[in-house]
Amino acid sequence: MPVVDVDPDELRELTGHDEKGDAELKDDLFGLGLEFEGETDDGMFQFEFAPDRLDRLSVEGVARSLRYHYGDARGVYVPNTNDPEWSIEVDESVPDERPFVTGAVVRGVDLDEAALESLIQLQEKLHATMGRGRAKGAIGIHDLAMVKGAPLQEGAEPSITYRGVDPEGDTFVPLDANDELTPAEVLAEHDTGTTYADLVEDLDRFPAIYDELGLFSFPPVINGKRTEVTTGSRELFVELTGTDQWTIDRMCTIICYALSARGATIEEVEVNYAGGATHPSEYGAELVRPNLDTDEKSVSHDRIETLLGVDFEPEEVVDCFERAGLDASYTLGEDVRYDVEIPPYRVDVLHPLDLVDDVGRAYGFDNLEPRYPDVGTVGGRHERSRLEDAVRTSLVGLGFEDLLNFHMTSGTENYDRMRIEPGTGGAAVDGDGVFGGGDPVEITEPYSEEYTQLRTWALPSLVMLLERNTHNAYPQDVAEVGFVAERDDAADTNVAESRRVAGAVARRDASYEAAKGRLQALCDDFDADLTTPRTEHPSFIGGRAAAVAIDGERVGVIGELHPEVLVEHDLEVPVAAFEFDLDALR
Repeated sequence: MPVVDVDPDELRELTGHDEKGDAELKDDLFGLGLEFEGETDDGMFQFEFAPDRLDRLSVEGVARSLRYHYGDARGVYVPNTNDPEWSIEVDESVPDERPFVTGAVVRGVDLDEAALESLIQLQEKLHATMGRGRAKGAIGIHDLAMVKGAPLQEGAEPSITYRGVDPEGDTFVPLDANDELTPAEVLAEHDTGTTYADLVEDLDRFPAIYDELGLFSFPPVINGKRTEVTTGSRELFVELTGTDQWTIDRMCTIICYALSARGATIEEVEVNYAGGATHPSEYGAELVRPNLDTDEKSVSHDRIETLLGVDFEPEEVVDCFERAGLDASYTLGEDVRYDVEIPPYRVDVLHPLDLVDDVGRAYGFDNLEPRYPDVGTVGGRHERSRLEDAVRTSLVGLGFEDLLNFHMTSGTENYDRMRIEPGTGGAAVDGDGVFGGGDPVEITEPYSEEYTQLRTWALPSLVMLLERNTHNAYPQDVAEVGFVAERDDAADTNVAESRRVAGAVARRDASYEAAKGRLQALCDDFDADLTTPRTEHPSFIGGRAAAVAIDGERVGVIGELHPEVLVEHDLEVPVAAFEFDLDALR
């Protein structure tokens, strides 16, 4: 999940609560579901955000939520907009692979260093989440004073044009450069260009945005230096391009709300799709953006009370909705129902259960009283859960630090950085494949490029943790009992799920023998017979790896991590590790 840097002083200023201390702010934000992750060297708070609340990816959005939490704001807020003076003309030469555009003009913005850094952070976090690494949506923010609009006809509003450009065609000076480059040269020579080249390099024509002076933006790769935004910029042109109109419209809305919180005025922009250009039929060929229309959903009083376990009066529910930044009205009858108005920046409200969650947060989940459900049976611990706890206890007794890692990861972390290939798992535990190399269970629409699949083995999670803790003293002995999954067409769900035990010993004298000694002691605790027949595995040093066989069945792998894995993770000490199936200890 994304981690966002928040300046506590700015948070106090934007909320109007200078009396709030750092500890109190952290507690208040935790109540909103924002988990404190630490502080940067310059005193910025770092919070981990649930990927659904994208409106909180900036200090402005966090401050808005706190103002509702404190009762300083209530109900739906939609900023006023001025009538459009600019238009975006979409030419039929725009690549079909990236046909959509939206935008807004922002006037009267006061950008100091902190505000500019917050805007840049919001832009990049939206790219990484909703924009799918800029593949689905990309944001360009320009100094309007440096954009020369070309009026289509006498008396008409100035315009910019979204069109296609030949890769070796027109030139411009990209950000962080001094020379004129063609789009193709940007992809080959510019650092940002090489990073995002895969998004456009296969296209016959590249996406480009022009004003009267020529090319000034190359989405989704990089903006031009001519329109670079600085602390001296007072009027901005925000443009977004992508593969889906709804997505870029919502990204634009979140940016507009953040700038509005800084006192800026939002001005509409006309978007005109040419006859030969692709445009979404449900919206039409002529749009006025940003789209700040509110949405509406309904939920019943009974459903709210049943899920939260609290007896509410209708007025109390309406109060909770308003303190969550929503508006609600209700109709009396056999079952009270609430019609709830949802602001445009709340892209996460997709179902009535999301409304119940907002009521619960406004009421305070810590105020809910636990109670037994009205059923004839009472739940108990599952046998697997008892085994997991017993294994964790043994691991802690052997000197390991017990971990709880995310089950989701990326192909880069799960495979590439561990020197294995996806789809090479086969019957890994029987020695015919690579342990951990099974086919991934991929997320169809991931919110973040960091979490695109379920992990196929647990050891990469331990190595990532060691990578993040190189500043701490050694030895570092860590272990986890956790969930893994891989594709399996023979399973009813096409997914094979299992629990694994993984441990890693990181120290200057770490060795195969050190890891095996811990593993042997663990197996002895469960009266399991351990043998370690020799094997080869790409993540481990050749000749310093073995299969883990428990009671005669191969169930895992153990060894010393390969130097390339250590270098890839910036680890300066040897690491010996093991991983095997939990069920082998039953």
